[in-house]
Formats: sequence, structure tokens, C-alpha cells
Amino acid sequence: MGRKTKCTVEEKVAAVEDYLNGTRSVSEIMVDLSIKSTRTIRNWILAYQNGGIEALCPVTANHSYSKEFKIEMVQRYIAGEGSVTDLCARYGIPAHVTLQNWILLYNANRELRDYDPKKEVYMAEARRKTTLIERKEIVEYCIAHNRDYKGTASLYDVSYGQVYSWVRKYDTVGEEGLSDKRGHHKTDDEVDELERLRRENLRLKRQNKKKDMVVELLKKVKELKGGVWWEK
Repeated sequence: MGRKTKCTVEEKVAAVEDYLNGTRSVSEIMVDLSIKSTRTIRNWILAYQNGGIEALCPVTANHSYSKEFKIEMVQRYIAGEGSVTDLCARYGIPAHVTLQNWILLYNANRELRDYDPKKEVYMAEARRKTTLIERKEIVEYCIAHNRDYKGTASLYDVSYGQVYSWVRKYDTVGEEGLSDKRGHHKTDDEVDELERLRRENLRLKRQNKKKDMVVELLKKVKELKGGVWWEK
């Protein structure tokens, strides 16, 4: 049997009501709708019990969550008030991974911030400075999660471009590629012939400029010596 496309709201509601009425079991619903995971059906049931039919409707826009709401959800989870599945269904959080990420950030002592769905990590500039240890952790997380650059950027509060660049460097040269080389000045022996010539040209210009400044200074000194105020 081929995999079914997304179920309609009507199919979800019928499945949940049949289960609650005892008409169909979870296994029967899975067969009828070509669903492979019991979790999917149980999530529908929880969502329906907590939010009614609206909770089974597709999400058409990103949700906005305040910092306070995120902390409250994490603390409820830690206090044992419900599993991730229960809390998501009870408070209308569509994706379990959303709450899981909040818990991960909270346990790692990272700040939970207000989320504005208008700001996309794709367009974000570099948000903060990171250490080598952080960059390594971010890269390893991204690779372990099927190179989810966007999700990783959101989780660690960095930009999509940063994550993509770090992973690419890591793929090319390993951990060495994650070192921040800003401020490192290569010696003349480390650069090519063209760069050495460019540097030599700059050095000569600086030397000539210094000579011109000395000549100009001597002229001013002679002028001052010839002035009245210089005489004893």
C-alpha cells in the first residue's frame, strides 16, 4: 500500500471521534488512512481533546511565542505536568521539536528569547560572537540533524549563513576550518609572489612618506629659527 498524502481535517476528526466512540481502534485507523505511526493518531486525539476541531486544522502561519511562554512551558515539563506531546497538544504548539528545542536551550543555560516570525534566519546577519567550542558544537548538531541549517541557526541564535559557512569549512578542512583567523597576519613567506610585491610597494610608499615628512619638518624648523621669537 502506497504512502498516503496528508490527511484532511475531516478525516482526522472522523478518525478521532471513531476512536473516542469505540468504533475504530488506533490500528484500524492507521490501516484505513495508511499511517505508519501510532503517535500520529494519538497526537490527533490529544489535540482534539484539548483544542477541539480547530486544533486539527493545518497551521497557515508561524506562531509567535514570548520568552515568558517558552520558560513556562519548559518549567511545566520539568515539573512533570505533562510530556512534550501532552504540553504541545494542551497549549497549541504544532511541532514537538519546538518545545524540545526550548528544553534543550534551557538545560544548556542558553537564553530563551521572544520569537518574531517575521525575522528569518536566512536573511539575518551574524548575530553574536562564538567560540571555537561553540562552533564545533553547532556544526556537529547540524550534521547530526540532516544538515538542518535553518533549525540549527534558530536553536543556537546564529545566522543561517554562519552555520552554512562553518559546516562547509568543516567538510573541507575539518576542525581547523572553524578557527577564527581574523587578525592573523601571514608572513611574507606564507604569501604568493604577487602579494609580496604588493607589500613591498606599500613599504616603499611608507618610507617615502616618512622621508617627505622629515624634509617638511626640517623646513619648518629652519623657518622658526629665522623668526624673531627664536632669537635670544
